Amino acid sequence: MALDAHRVRKFLIAHGVGYEVEHHPLAYTSQEVAAVEHVPGRKFAKPVIVYADGRLIMTVLPANRLLDLDKVKALLGSDEVRLAREEEFAPVFDDCERGAEPPFGNLYGLPVIVDDELPDDEMVFNAGSHTETMKMSTLEYLSLVHPEKADLAL
Repeated sequence: MALDAHRVRKFLIAHGVGYEVEHHPLAYTSQEVAAVEHVPGRKFAKPVIVYADGRLIMTVLPANRLLDLDKVKALLGSDEVRLAREEEFAPVFDDCERGAEPPFGNLYGLPVIVDDELPDDEMVFNAGSHTETMKMSTLEYLSLVHPEKADLAL
């Protein structure tokens, strides 16, 4: 089976949500993907998985912003928050290439917190591989995922 975030595709289709798929040259970081896709970093949604008091949580920020772990710690009321190691979360995203997780933590059993600066109109994100992205309405994303919204960035 190809690693292409099939859960996300099925979920969007089941909810009648439109999306576009784009193919691009191999790129690994969110800023690289945004550049090859000619998308401003603020419109590219990057998931950052954290480990908070023993559980995985997905945060989602625009690619041009950096996660502030102290803000996440305060928001969650956690004693310890750190970036999750890839080997800790990769098995959860079994239909995705490592590092190309889509921002749908809800489909993978993870709570989702979205940065306030995610654009209101549309967003682009990795579609489970390092050569494919999806674009969809941010409002539809928020209505499907029901994330907590907060200021998460430095």
